[in-house]
Parts: sequence; structure tokens; C-alpha cells
Amino acid sequence: MTKILAILIAGLVCEAIGVVFLSKGLKQIGEVKQVNAAEIWRIVKAGGTNPSILLGVALEAAFFVALLVLLSRSDVSFIWPLTAMGFVLTTLTAKFVLQEEIPPLRWLGVLFIMLGAGIITYTEKAKERTRMESPPVPEQPAPPR
Repeated sequence: MTKILAILIAGLVCEAIGVVFLSKGLKQIGEVKQVNAAEIWRIVKAGGTNPSILLGVALEAAFFVALLVLLSRSDVSFIWPLTAMGFVLTTLTAKFVLQEEIPPLRWLGVLFIMLGAGIITYTEKAKERTRMESPPVPEQPAPPR
């Protein structure tokens, strides 16, 4: 369980920082002014050479690799809801790196996300305890032939 949570936290940190760098890079290259081939090419070219966007994409890829590892080792009903903790880390990163103003109601939403993730983690620990406390099922002798 500790190993799974460590991989999850590392992946979520990558995701939070990656999203912030993607946002920063997209603001640097500017908005799409009109939808035509020349403008789309400008955005693709600017995005493909923008260090913030490239770092953001790399960090998002690291998060995806961590997610693949986690989903191969644990129940999706446990892992997927815990990825919502990324919202918490992303909000904190946006606050301190991008200096975004976070209104109190949004912080309340972040608190609810944290409570939900805590409940999910508790249910997984309870499931492990039940498994450990259950006596092993004795093997039945094979029927005579």
C-alpha cells in the first residue's frame, strides 16, 4: 500500500506541475485569433518549440506512466478516485507558482476532494485488514477415486 501511494503522489506531483507549465506556455504563445491553416500552424509551431509546453507535456507523460503502473497493481475503483488529489496539488501549484487568486469557495471544494480521497484510502486499508484477519480456508481432501 505504501509503495502504491508513493507512486501515486509522485505521479500527481508531475501532473500538477505539468498542468501549470502547460498553462504558462499556452499563455505565452497567445490565443487562436482565427481558425485557418496559417493560424493553426503558428500555434503548433509555437507550442512545439515552447519550453514550458514541452516540459508540461513531459510531466503529463510521466503522470500517465505512473497511472499505468498503478492500474496494473491495484483496483481501478481505488486508484482512479485518488487521482482527484491532483486537483488539490494543481490548485496549490497554481496559487504559488502562477500567483492565481483562489476564492474561498474553491478552497472548500478542494477540502471536499481531500475528504473523499481520505475515505477511499480508508476503505482500501479496511479491505486489507479484513483480508489479513480472515482465517485461511483449509484445503479439502481430494475425493477418493
